[in-house]
Amino acid sequence: MDFDNPKFKELFFNIFNEMPRGGPGNAASTRRAYALVRNLPAKPRILDVGCGPGKQTLDLAAVSAGEIIAIDTNQHFIDRLEQVVQKLGLSSRIRAHNADMNCLDFPERHFDIIWSEGAVYQMGFENGLRTLGRFLKPGGYFALTEAVWLRPDPPRELRENWDAEYPDIKDVAANLEIISKCGYVLVEHFILPPTAWWDEFYAPMQMRIAQVRRECRADPETMRLIPVFENEIAIYQKYSDYFGYAFFVMRKPG
Repeated sequence: MDFDNPKFKELFFNIFNEMPRGGPGNAASTRRAYALVRNLPAKPRILDVGCGPGKQTLDLAAVSAGEIIAIDTNQHFIDRLEQVVQKLGLSSRIRAHNADMNCLDFPERHFDIIWSEGAVYQMGFENGLRTLGRFLKPGGYFALTEAVWLRPDPPRELRENWDAEYPDIKDVAANLEIISKCGYVLVEHFILPPTAWWDEFYAPMQMRIAQVRRECRADPETMRLIPVFENEIAIYQKYSDYFGYAFFVMRKPG
């Protein structure tokens, strides 16, 4: 993504700020992952890293009695989440903050659960496990989704696309090795279903792109950049057998 181009950055937020999610995911996968978390306090402290508009934050609140701190650097997402939290009467359980995952100032060993759906890649998988793991209590859980290769033979077009967007993508086995190297004990991992990509993410993105096309048809620079997002959808439709998101649930020994 060419965030050095102000026009591209503007278009990115124009599309994503009005979407229900910031990336692939669904409530069923969040519930499945949370069901793997055991032997925690009645009201666990949960840090939701890169919460986006907060769909999974609300799903976490529905399946736990936890107190959740949700962080993101997009103030529009934070404002949206805060509005929903207030509307649902969850202000005593969910607090949303504009914060950078790379420089958090929470006390070490503070949280029972660190949760992140589709965001830790911004730090790099291994760096994220090590850096964010400082804030996790011994015996606590780290649950996150990460882009992975599902087949060892990605076509050249697909490989070049990921090399441009996230060259650190690996297969599941390589990520399991990193989890072990970082000192975590794997609980379970599973691949998100196609519905988590299409129904929850790309279908809404298509609708939002269509709206932006209508709104910006007199802006040639924006119209020139829109196909970048359409290409992302086309790549998924063409090559979804080769890549996906894995949900990794792991425990910090202690």
